[in-house]
Amino acid sequence: MSSRIDKNTTKKKKRKWVKILIFSFVLLFLVVGGYVYSVYNSLSKAVDTMHEPLERGKSEKRSKELSFTKAEPFSVLLMGVDEREGDRGRSDSLIVLTINPQQNSVRMLSIPRDTRTEIIGKGKQDKINHAYAFGGVDMSIATVENFLDIPIDHYVQINMEGFKDIVDAVGGVTVQNDLDFTYEGTHFPKGQLTLDGAKALKYSRMRYEDPRGDFGRQARQRQIIQAVIKEGASLSTITNYGEIFNALGNNVKTSLTFDEMVTIQSKYKASSKDMVQEQIKGSGQKINGVYYYSVPDEEKNRIQQLLKEHLEM
Repeated sequence: MSSRIDKNTTKKKKRKWVKILIFSFVLLFLVVGGYVYSVYNSLSKAVDTMHEPLERGKSEKRSKELSFTKAEPFSVLLMGVDEREGDRGRSDSLIVLTINPQQNSVRMLSIPRDTRTEIIGKGKQDKINHAYAFGGVDMSIATVENFLDIPIDHYVQINMEGFKDIVDAVGGVTVQNDLDFTYEGTHFPKGQLTLDGAKALKYSRMRYEDPRGDFGRQARQRQIIQAVIKEGASLSTITNYGEIFNALGNNVKTSLTFDEMVTIQSKYKASSKDMVQEQIKGSGQKINGVYYYSVPDEEKNRIQQLLKEHLEM
């Protein structure tokens, strides 16, 4: 009899612990689920704030509508815009990405800001970064499309003046500096540097002391962007997601919708495994006392063909 009671007591204790364990898992699920929903909801709101569709609609260089659900190759223009109070600004940095999920690859082409080309809508030759000052995002995209002879499907615009807020939101960034220089009163020695938002902005803007000129500045900008992505994805900053999304919402504009971003994440994520950086070869020259970066026709044709093949055009 005593043995039976002991067994019943043991069974009750086991059932009690099973219930506690199940309850703990359910509680954990609810907490994590609620947290994930909160992050998802905040991100969705931030993207809604960031979303700014193009006035022109589909690119004229595409014969049919682009489908993300079918994982078709596409292109994005990244623009770092130097906007200041009372001034629309200029596109301080232009980077074209072509993404091909069949090849699992991304090609990244930086276009020097002083590149001389036709500004579409103005009917004249000028520096490519002036297109934004003349006609905003749409004129910039039309000019880049004409220069590269490929469709630009979407854009992402970053306000470089407000970029420091994004850097501060992720707690600063760490970069590996390969050039000793001083810019606007701040010294940047060679080696590993940890930068807050204000210093990161200065670090990404300097170009005149760099023997590589605009190419060196572009390399530092890519460093900062990559460092922001790395910090933003870390566990140490995920609890600060509200401030991060707020900074993104205030300083980033894109033609991509939230649903399109979700589809790209699921259909194209393997493409980032092979990222190739391309460079436009040209030379600097002065025309009527103004400095330009001139790209020979042969080089332009080479780059155009390279990107068209990657877009499977």
